[in-house]
Amino acid sequence: MNNAESSAVTSGLAWFKSSYSGAEGGQCVEVAADTGTVHVRDSKAAAGPVVTVSPDAWAGFVGLASSEQRV
Repeated sequence: MNNAESSAVTSGLAWFKSSYSGAEGGQCVEVAADTGTVHVRDSKAAAGPVVTVSPDAWAGFVGLASSEQRV
């Protein structure tokens, strides 16, 4: 995982906002897939730090998050 990746490295990527993000803003993340990596950033701080993980790690995270019960 690389949480200090520069925005210059990820500037050419197609970023997608979470489908749970509403029009009012709030707590949103954006994700971009690249060859062999998945990049995650705060949508409100697009020039800020980017967390980079493997596709397997991202799939595990999404699987775990989607299986959690909502209160």
